[in-house]
Amino acid sequence: LVGLDFARTDGASADTATALVLSRVDGNARYLTAPWVTGAALRDLLKPAERPAALKLTPDGVTPPVVSPAPAGGCTAWNALALTGDGATRLVTDLGELTPARLTSGAPGAERDVTEAAELGEWSRTACLLPSVRSHGVRTVNAWTYAKQPLPEGDGTATWLCSRAETWQGTADRVQAQFLAPGAPLAAQAAKAEGSPACGPREPRVLAGVLWKSRAGQWYVLAAGSAQFASLAVSGGGVNRTVNANRLAVKAPAGAQVDLTGRLTDGSKAGVLR
Repeated sequence: LVGLDFARTDGASADTATALVLSRVDGNARYLTAPWVTGAALRDLLKPAERPAALKLTPDGVTPPVVSPAPAGGCTAWNALALTGDGATRLVTDLGELTPARLTSGAPGAERDVTEAAELGEWSRTACLLPSVRSHGVRTVNAWTYAKQPLPEGDGTATWLCSRAETWQGTADRVQAQFLAPGAPLAAQAAKAEGSPACGPREPRVLAGVLWKSRAGQWYVLAAGSAQFASLAVSGGGVNRTVNANRLAVKAPAGAQVDLTGRLTDGSKAGVLR
């Protein structure tokens, strides 16, 4: 049997229309690349230091079968295609749709193709959260390191990331704030939202918090906002603190339930991602 699939690709451009999934068989996918694609390579996002493996395209621009990312379960690898053509190399990955999703890095409104070591490093930490946006008509996913936070007790520096998955329909975009502790190979989800403009050009900001345990066994509420935040406040659960900064770390009881708010540089209030 032969199936014919249809997909929305509103406003597709050379950046977002680089390939189509031609077939999926036994966990492998073959792609039909766009006429302007002159080269293709396979990259494991979890191994950012490894060079991508070149793929030989047929004269019609079809790739050989490549292993698709696992939709669920253990995340030990995450394959993406690096497609070169039209003066750029674009990174795309199969999220269960007819068109693979384009992956980018950078602050909202300044997203760019994933080519530099630091950007590949960001994606190595957040790729395993991609199954949460699988099969939702995703057009692009952007990963952005929005804050670095020195941890209490000299426990190193944590990284806060925000990923935004935008859909072809332009609705139900999915946003995740992620916390990466020093030494942790993968980021943990700190907050999520659907249909929120956060981390996007319309609202280029984000605020999230986590409950974190130091190496010495002390619990803390940690929070970080993007550069638009001038102050943060936490209350409830035996915790009450306001800081004139976009990062906060305060001792807290184990399992504390707190409220976190922020104030922007223009004086207006803003809440956490939800």
